[in-house]
Amino acid sequence: MDIDKLTIQEKIGQMIMVGMDTNYITERIETLITKYKIGGIILYRKNFNTYQDMLNLIRELKTLNQKNKIPLFIAIDQEGGRVNRMPKELLNLPAANKIATIGGKEYVKKSAQITGEILKKSGFNLNFAPVLDIKKFSDDHPIGDRCYGENKEDVVKFGIGAMKEMQNSGIISVIKHFPGHGSTKIDSHRFLPIVNKNLEQLEQEDIYPFTQAIQNGADALLVGHLVIKEITGIYPASLSRKFIIEYVRRKYKFNGVVFTDDLKMKAIKFLFGASSAIEKAFQAGNDVIVFRFNQKEEKRAIEKITKMVESQKIKIGRINRSVKRIISLKEKYKISDSEEIEGVNVEEINKRIQEVRDKCI
Repeated sequence: MDIDKLTIQEKIGQMIMVGMDTNYITERIETLITKYKIGGIILYRKNFNTYQDMLNLIRELKTLNQKNKIPLFIAIDQEGGRVNRMPKELLNLPAANKIATIGGKEYVKKSAQITGEILKKSGFNLNFAPVLDIKKFSDDHPIGDRCYGENKEDVVKFGIGAMKEMQNSGIISVIKHFPGHGSTKIDSHRFLPIVNKNLEQLEQEDIYPFTQAIQNGADALLVGHLVIKEITGIYPASLSRKFIIEYVRRKYKFNGVVFTDDLKMKAIKFLFGASSAIEKAFQAGNDVIVFRFNQKEEKRAIEKITKMVESQKIKIGRINRSVKRIISLKEKYKISDSEEIEGVNVEEINKRIQEVRDKCI
Protein backbone atom coordinates (compact mmCIF):
# COMPACT_ATOMS: atom_id res chain seq x y z
CA MET A 1 0.00 0.00 0.00
CA ASP A 2 1.18 3.50 -0.86
CA ILE A 3 1.16 5.32 2.47
CA ASP A 4 1.22 8.69 0.66
CA LYS A 5 -2.45 8.03 -0.09
CA LEU A 6 -3.27 7.90 3.61
CA THR A 7 -4.39 10.98 5.53
CA ILE A 8 -2.57 12.07 8.69
CA GLN A 9 -5.54 10.79 10.71
CA GLU A 10 -5.33 7.37 9.04
CA LYS A 11 -1.59 7.19 9.72
CA ILE A 12 -1.91 8.15 13.38
CA GLY A 13 -4.82 5.76 13.75
CA GLN A 14 -2.68 2.83 12.60
CA MET A 15 -0.38 3.52 15.54
CA ILE A 16 -3.15 3.07 18.12
CA MET A 17 -4.43 -0.12 19.74
CA VAL A 18 -7.14 0.07 22.38
CA GLY A 19 -8.84 -2.24 24.84
CA MET A 20 -12.59 -2.61 25.37
CA ASP A 21 -14.50 -2.29 28.64
CA THR A 22 -17.62 -4.15 27.55
CA ASN A 23 -18.73 -7.34 25.78
CA TYR A 24 -20.31 -5.36 22.95
CA ILE A 25 -19.24 -2.56 20.61
CA THR A 26 -19.88 0.78 22.29
CA GLU A 27 -20.06 4.25 20.77
CA ARG A 28 -16.45 4.74 21.97
CA ILE A 29 -15.16 1.76 19.98
CA GLU A 30 -17.27 2.57 16.93
CA THR A 31 -15.94 6.14 16.91
CA LEU A 32 -12.33 5.02 17.33
CA ILE A 33 -12.65 2.66 14.37
CA THR A 34 -14.80 4.71 11.98
CA LYS A 35 -13.59 8.26 12.76
CA TYR A 36 -10.06 7.84 14.09
CA LYS A 37 -9.21 4.76 11.96
CA ILE A 38 -7.37 2.95 14.76
CA GLY A 39 -5.13 0.05 13.80
CA GLY A 40 -5.98 -2.51 16.43
CA ILE A 41 -8.15 -3.83 19.25
CA ILE A 42 -6.94 -5.97 22.16
CA LEU A 43 -9.50 -8.28 23.74
CA TYR A 44 -9.69 -9.75 27.25
CA ARG A 45 -11.79 -12.43 28.88
CA LYS A 46 -14.21 -9.82 30.22
CA ASN A 47 -15.17 -8.96 26.64
CA PHE A 48 -17.09 -12.21 26.10
CA ASN A 49 -19.00 -14.80 28.15
CA THR A 50 -18.85 -17.77 25.77
CA TYR A 51 -16.69 -18.96 22.90
CA GLN A 52 -19.48 -18.10 20.45
CA ASP A 53 -19.67 -14.61 21.95
CA MET A 54 -15.96 -14.19 21.26
CA LEU A 55 -16.32 -15.26 17.63
CA ASN A 56 -19.30 -12.96 17.14
CA LEU A 57 -17.50 -9.96 18.65
CA ILE A 58 -14.44 -10.45 16.44
CA ARG A 59 -16.65 -10.76 13.37
CA GLU A 60 -18.45 -7.53 14.31
CA LEU A 61 -15.19 -5.66 14.81
CA LYS A 62 -13.86 -6.80 11.45
CA THR A 63 -17.11 -5.88 9.71
CA LEU A 64 -17.09 -2.42 11.29
CA ASN A 65 -13.57 -1.83 9.98
CA GLN A 66 -14.19 -3.03 6.41
CA LYS A 67 -14.81 0.49 5.07
CA ASN A 68 -11.32 1.49 6.23
CA LYS A 69 -8.29 1.00 4.00
CA ILE A 70 -6.23 -1.14 6.39
CA PRO A 71 -7.37 -4.24 8.33
CA LEU A 72 -7.33 -4.38 12.12
CA PHE A 73 -4.92 -6.07 14.43
CA ILE A 74 -7.18 -8.28 16.57
CA ALA A 75 -4.90 -8.90 19.54
CA ILE A 76 -4.84 -10.82 22.80
CA ASP A 77 -2.22 -11.81 25.35
CA GLN A 78 -2.87 -15.53 25.68
CA GLU A 79 -0.03 -17.14 27.60
CA GLY A 80 -1.78 -19.88 29.56
CA GLY A 81 -1.46 -20.28 33.32
CA ARG A 82 -2.59 -17.16 35.17
CA VAL A 83 -2.73 -15.13 31.93
CA ASN A 84 -5.70 -16.85 30.33
CA ARG A 85 -8.04 -14.77 28.17
CA MET A 86 -10.02 -17.63 26.64
CA PRO A 87 -13.72 -18.22 27.43
CA LYS A 88 -14.60 -20.87 30.00
CA GLU A 89 -15.45 -23.62 27.48
CA LEU A 90 -11.77 -23.93 26.60
CA LEU A 91 -9.46 -25.63 29.08
CA ASN A 92 -6.46 -23.60 30.15
CA LEU A 93 -2.92 -24.60 29.26
CA PRO A 94 -0.39 -24.64 32.13
CA ALA A 95 1.98 -21.75 32.77
CA ALA A 96 5.08 -21.50 30.59
CA ASN A 97 7.45 -22.46 33.42
CA LYS A 98 5.57 -25.67 34.17
CA ILE A 99 5.42 -26.71 30.53
CA ALA A 100 9.13 -25.99 29.97
CA THR A 101 10.34 -27.55 33.24
CA ILE A 102 8.25 -30.71 33.07
CA GLY A 103 7.36 -31.19 29.42
CA GLY A 104 10.47 -29.77 27.75
CA LYS A 105 10.69 -28.70 24.11
CA GLU A 106 8.10 -31.21 22.92
CA TYR A 107 5.34 -29.83 25.12
CA VAL A 108 6.36 -26.20 24.68
CA LYS A 109 5.94 -26.83 20.95
CA LYS A 110 2.59 -28.59 21.42
CA SER A 111 1.18 -25.87 23.65
CA ALA A 112 2.27 -23.09 21.26
CA GLN A 113 0.76 -24.97 18.33
CA ILE A 114 -2.54 -25.34 20.20
CA THR A 115 -2.56 -21.66 21.17
CA GLY A 116 -1.74 -20.58 17.63
CA GLU A 117 -4.46 -22.77 16.14
CA ILE A 118 -7.13 -21.53 18.57
CA LEU A 119 -6.25 -17.89 17.94
CA LYS A 120 -5.99 -18.18 14.15
CA LYS A 121 -9.26 -20.09 13.71
CA SER A 122 -11.02 -17.71 16.10
CA GLY A 123 -10.11 -14.59 14.12
CA PHE A 124 -7.16 -13.24 16.10
CA ASN A 125 -3.97 -12.30 14.28
CA LEU A 126 -1.63 -11.10 17.05
CA ASN A 127 -0.62 -12.50 20.44
CA PHE A 128 1.41 -10.67 23.09
CA ALA A 129 3.51 -13.72 23.88
CA PRO A 130 5.87 -15.36 24.62
CA VAL A 131 7.38 -13.87 27.77
CA LEU A 132 11.17 -13.74 27.38
CA ASP A 133 11.92 -12.46 30.89
CA ILE A 134 14.27 -14.62 32.98
CA LYS A 135 12.75 -16.15 36.11
CA LYS A 136 14.74 -14.73 39.02
CA PHE A 137 11.85 -14.62 41.47
CA SER A 138 9.15 -16.80 43.03
CA ASP A 139 6.08 -18.06 41.19
CA ASP A 140 3.85 -15.45 42.86
CA HIS A 141 5.88 -12.55 41.42
CA PRO A 142 3.90 -10.58 38.77
CA ILE A 143 5.97 -12.32 36.08
CA GLY A 144 6.81 -15.46 38.07
CA ASP A 145 5.85 -18.74 36.40
CA ARG A 146 5.11 -16.92 33.13
CA CYS A 147 8.84 -17.25 32.36
CA TYR A 148 10.23 -20.25 30.48
CA GLY A 149 13.31 -20.64 32.62
CA GLU A 150 15.66 -19.45 35.35
CA ASN A 151 18.58 -18.90 32.99
CA LYS A 152 18.96 -17.19 29.65
CA GLU A 153 19.75 -20.42 27.77
CA ASP A 154 16.44 -22.04 28.73
CA VAL A 155 14.48 -18.89 27.97
CA VAL A 156 16.07 -18.75 24.51
CA LYS A 157 15.52 -22.45 23.83
CA PHE A 158 11.87 -22.57 24.89
CA GLY A 159 10.77 -19.00 24.26
CA ILE A 160 12.02 -18.76 20.69
CA GLY A 161 10.53 -22.19 20.01
CA ALA A 162 7.13 -20.91 21.17
CA MET A 163 7.51 -17.75 19.08
CA LYS A 164 8.27 -19.78 15.95
CA GLU A 165 5.26 -22.06 16.41
CA MET A 166 2.89 -19.12 16.72
CA GLN A 167 4.39 -17.53 13.63
CA ASN A 168 3.96 -20.83 11.77
CA SER A 169 0.28 -20.79 12.79
CA GLY A 170 -0.18 -17.41 11.13
CA ILE A 171 -0.19 -15.45 14.39
CA ILE A 172 2.08 -12.45 14.93
CA SER A 173 4.11 -13.15 18.06
CA VAL A 174 5.02 -10.09 20.14
CA ILE A 175 7.92 -10.95 22.44
CA LYS A 176 7.84 -9.26 25.85
CA HIS A 177 8.70 -7.49 28.19
CA PHE A 178 11.82 -5.92 26.67
CA PRO A 179 14.40 -5.35 28.21
CA GLY A 180 13.28 -7.89 30.85
CA HIS A 181 11.83 -7.90 34.37
CA GLY A 182 14.45 -10.30 35.68
CA SER A 183 16.16 -7.65 37.79
CA THR A 184 12.99 -6.15 39.26
CA LYS A 185 10.87 -7.00 42.28
CA ILE A 186 7.79 -4.83 41.97
CA ASP A 187 4.72 -4.98 39.74
CA SER A 188 4.77 -2.56 36.79
CA HIS A 189 0.96 -2.59 36.81
CA ARG A 190 1.12 -0.57 40.05
CA PHE A 191 4.59 0.97 40.33
CA LEU A 192 7.51 1.75 38.05
CA PRO A 193 10.19 -0.91 38.56
CA ILE A 194 13.73 0.44 38.60
CA VAL A 195 16.51 -1.62 37.03
CA ASN A 196 19.77 -0.84 38.81
CA LYS A 197 22.01 -2.95 36.59
CA ASN A 198 24.25 -1.25 34.06
CA LEU A 199 23.75 -1.87 30.35
CA GLU A 200 26.62 -4.35 30.07
CA GLN A 201 25.09 -6.53 32.80
CA LEU A 202 21.66 -6.32 31.19
CA GLU A 203 23.03 -7.32 27.80
CA GLN A 204 24.77 -10.34 29.25
CA GLU A 205 21.59 -11.56 30.98
CA ASP A 206 18.12 -10.01 30.67
CA ILE A 207 18.42 -8.59 27.15
CA TYR A 208 20.13 -11.69 25.73
CA PRO A 209 16.92 -13.71 25.01
CA PHE A 210 15.48 -10.72 23.15
CA THR A 211 18.55 -10.19 20.96
CA GLN A 212 18.51 -13.91 20.14
CA ALA A 213 14.82 -13.69 19.23
CA ILE A 214 15.54 -10.68 17.00
CA GLN A 215 18.25 -12.66 15.21
CA ASN A 216 15.76 -15.53 14.81
CA GLY A 217 13.07 -13.51 13.09
CA ALA A 218 11.03 -11.74 15.76
CA ASP A 219 8.44 -9.58 14.01
CA ALA A 220 7.42 -7.47 16.99
CA LEU A 221 8.38 -6.69 20.56
CA LEU A 222 6.74 -5.03 23.53
CA VAL A 223 8.73 -2.52 25.58
CA GLY A 224 8.01 -2.71 29.30
CA HIS A 225 7.42 0.08 31.82
CA LEU A 226 10.89 -0.32 33.33
CA VAL A 227 13.17 2.50 34.43
CA ILE A 228 16.82 1.89 33.53
CA LYS A 229 18.54 4.72 35.36
CA GLU A 230 21.69 4.63 33.25
CA ILE A 231 19.73 5.11 30.01
CA THR A 232 16.16 6.30 30.54
CA GLY A 233 16.58 8.61 33.53
CA ILE A 234 13.22 9.14 35.24
CA TYR A 235 11.23 7.69 32.33
CA PRO A 236 10.33 4.05 31.74
CA ALA A 237 11.89 2.41 28.68
CA SER A 238 8.46 2.48 26.98
CA LEU A 239 8.48 6.29 26.98
CA SER A 240 12.21 6.84 26.38
CA ARG A 241 13.24 7.97 22.90
CA LYS A 242 16.88 7.37 23.75
CA PHE A 243 16.20 3.75 24.66
CA ILE A 244 13.95 2.94 21.70
CA ILE A 245 15.95 4.76 19.00
CA GLU A 246 19.54 4.31 20.19
CA TYR A 247 19.24 0.79 21.57
CA VAL A 248 16.21 -1.09 20.22
CA ARG A 249 16.59 0.28 16.70
CA ARG A 250 20.29 1.04 16.23
CA LYS A 251 22.25 -1.13 18.60
CA TYR A 252 20.06 -4.25 18.45
CA LYS A 253 19.16 -3.64 14.79
CA PHE A 254 15.47 -4.31 15.28
CA ASN A 255 13.34 -3.08 12.40
CA GLY A 256 10.11 -4.83 13.35
CA VAL A 257 7.12 -3.28 15.08
CA VAL A 258 7.59 -1.89 18.60
CA PHE A 259 4.55 -1.91 20.92
CA THR A 260 4.26 -0.13 24.25
CA ASP A 261 3.05 -2.06 27.24
CA ASP A 262 -0.45 -0.92 28.19
CA LEU A 263 -0.41 2.77 29.16
CA LYS A 264 -3.46 2.30 31.36
CA MET A 265 -1.24 0.84 34.11
CA LYS A 266 -1.61 2.82 37.31
CA ALA A 267 2.00 3.95 37.59
CA ILE A 268 2.01 5.43 34.07
CA LYS A 269 -1.35 7.17 34.39
CA PHE A 270 -0.54 8.49 37.87
CA LEU A 271 2.89 9.87 36.96
CA PHE A 272 2.18 11.23 33.49
CA GLY A 273 -1.59 11.39 32.95
CA ALA A 274 -3.40 9.82 30.00
CA SER A 275 -2.84 12.52 27.39
CA SER A 276 0.80 13.15 28.31
CA ALA A 277 1.62 9.41 28.38
CA ILE A 278 0.21 8.92 24.87
CA GLU A 279 2.09 11.98 23.61
CA LYS A 280 5.39 10.77 25.13
CA ALA A 281 4.84 7.29 23.69
CA PHE A 282 4.49 8.77 20.17
CA GLN A 283 7.53 11.00 20.61
CA ALA A 284 9.63 8.13 21.97
CA GLY A 285 9.46 6.24 18.69
CA ASN A 286 7.01 3.44 19.48
CA ASP A 287 5.14 2.12 16.46
CA VAL A 288 1.95 1.06 18.26
CA ILE A 289 0.68 2.69 21.45
CA VAL A 290 -1.56 0.42 23.54
CA PHE A 291 -4.02 2.00 25.98
CA ARG A 292 -7.53 2.04 27.39
CA PHE A 293 -8.71 5.31 28.92
CA ASN A 294 -12.09 7.01 28.86
CA GLN A 295 -13.54 8.41 25.64
CA LYS A 296 -12.86 12.03 26.53
CA GLU A 297 -9.19 11.40 27.41
CA GLU A 298 -8.63 9.36 24.25
CA LYS A 299 -10.25 11.97 21.99
CA ARG A 300 -8.17 14.75 23.54
CA ALA A 301 -4.94 12.79 23.17
CA ILE A 302 -5.53 11.68 19.56
CA GLU A 303 -6.49 15.17 18.43
CA LYS A 304 -3.48 16.64 20.22
CA ILE A 305 -1.15 14.21 18.42
CA THR A 306 -2.81 15.04 15.10
CA LYS A 307 -2.22 18.77 15.63
CA MET A 308 1.40 18.13 16.64
CA VAL A 309 1.99 16.23 13.39
CA GLU A 310 0.22 18.88 11.32
CA SER A 311 2.37 21.60 12.92
CA GLN A 312 5.50 19.41 12.52
CA LYS A 313 6.20 19.26 16.26
CA ILE A 314 6.17 15.53 15.54
CA LYS A 315 7.82 14.96 12.15
CA ILE A 316 5.70 13.22 9.52
CA GLY A 317 8.75 11.17 8.55
CA ARG A 318 8.78 9.62 12.02
CA ILE A 319 5.06 8.71 11.65
CA ASN A 320 5.63 7.33 8.13
CA ARG A 321 8.37 4.96 9.30
CA SER A 322 6.06 3.45 11.90
CA VAL A 323 3.12 3.16 9.51
CA LYS A 324 5.29 1.42 6.91
CA ARG A 325 6.37 -1.16 9.50
CA ILE A 326 2.78 -1.74 10.65
CA ILE A 327 1.40 -2.14 7.13
CA SER A 328 4.30 -4.39 6.11
CA LEU A 329 3.59 -6.65 9.08
CA LYS A 330 -0.13 -6.81 8.30
CA GLU A 331 0.68 -7.64 4.68
CA LYS A 332 3.25 -10.28 5.67
CA TYR A 333 0.61 -12.14 7.70
CA LYS A 334 -2.10 -11.52 5.06
CA ILE A 335 -4.38 -9.92 7.65
CA SER A 336 -7.88 -9.36 6.32
CA ASP A 337 -11.16 -8.10 7.72
CA SER A 338 -13.12 -10.25 5.28
CA GLU A 339 -11.61 -13.64 6.12
CA GLU A 340 -13.98 -16.39 7.25
CA ILE A 341 -13.81 -17.16 10.97
CA GLU A 342 -14.47 -20.87 11.32
CA GLY A 343 -13.73 -21.36 15.02
CA VAL A 344 -12.29 -24.52 16.58
CA ASN A 345 -13.91 -27.77 17.58
CA VAL A 346 -13.94 -27.14 21.33
CA GLU A 347 -14.19 -30.80 22.33
CA GLU A 348 -11.31 -31.80 20.08
CA ILE A 349 -9.04 -28.93 21.13
CA ASN A 350 -9.77 -29.60 24.81
CA LYS A 351 -8.53 -33.18 24.40
CA ARG A 352 -5.22 -31.86 23.11
CA ILE A 353 -5.03 -29.31 25.95
CA GLN A 354 -5.79 -32.04 28.49
CA GLU A 355 -2.87 -34.08 27.18
CA VAL A 356 -0.55 -31.16 27.96
CA ARG A 357 -2.19 -30.66 31.37
CA ASP A 358 -1.81 -34.35 32.25
CA LYS A 359 1.89 -34.20 31.45
CA CYS A 360 2.75 -30.82 32.93
CA ILE A 361 0.52 -30.33 36.01
